[in-house]
Amino acid sequence: MLLLANAEAWPGFPLAIDMLKAGAASLDAMVAGIGRVEAEPKVRSVGYGGWPNMLGVMECDGAVMDGNTRAVGSVGAVPDTLHVTALAHEVMKRLPHVVLTGDGARRFATEIGFPLTDMLLEDSKRVWWERLEKEFSAGELEKFPNIPLAPLSTAITDPERVRDTTVFLSADAERGIHAATSTSGWAWKYPGRLGDSPIPGAGFYADSRYGAAACTHTGEMTMRCATARSIVLAMKLGRPLGDAIKLAVDELAELTEGFLGGVVIHAVDAHGNYKVVNFRCQGEIRYWLWEESMSGPELRAASDA
Repeated sequence: MLLLANAEAWPGFPLAIDMLKAGAASLDAMVAGIGRVEAEPKVRSVGYGGWPNMLGVMECDGAVMDGNTRAVGSVGAVPDTLHVTALAHEVMKRLPHVVLTGDGARRFATEIGFPLTDMLLEDSKRVWWERLEKEFSAGELEKFPNIPLAPLSTAITDPERVRDTTVFLSADAERGIHAATSTSGWAWKYPGRLGDSPIPGAGFYADSRYGAAACTHTGEMTMRCATARSIVLAMKLGRPLGDAIKLAVDELAELTEGFLGGVVIHAVDAHGNYKVVNFRCQGEIRYWLWEESMSGPELRAASDA
């Protein structure tokens, strides 16, 4: 049994391990673990700790994928909802759809008992407004929000350099290989923007026969390259894990236009191998790993692409 997650997973990684040890289903364990990440305000890219969009509204994304059946549940740009990965899990279990977004996702959440939650922390609200004061003229601030936002998207996209997500991957010969994600998305994103975290094949993909992958940071790139699916497909075609990731990295490197940045790839295969690769992200990238043979989880450094 193996559990892999990025560094932001620290509030919930131990809980997921404990549940797996107790015999819980892998997706249930990962969703519960991510729930603690979402509730931790110190994690500034997921749930309560995240940053709002340009209008000061928190919109969160989450997803789960069962590698045994390739069933997916996903939600995007959901307002007033803390546990979006749990909501995505309910989409997978209760609806014939794969993805719900925005007000429709919130309506579904209300129908099944998810409370309305004010997701905007006072500190996040303060930082957001101070940033707007730097970007807008006095006349624009007076008219805000009834002004064009698109011309300012480059200036105010992600001033905090928060482009991360939390991603969990579990791999077990008997239980299969599964994936789960959650994010509040980029700081100051244009309202309604979806990153790769709720997009199957881009920010996550799992197939128990071959492996799974999940991505963080610049979703605008992984969506264009279908990065997670590319890795799993390469393994299906016989490439070992390292070669499959290299293929995906090479595809990312071929992009020369549009919004470009760094990407971190987390991946496992059906043989118990794992790898976390940093493509162009600044600073050290770390991840959490736990295997049954280990006394406890370990925080390790990703390799450079």
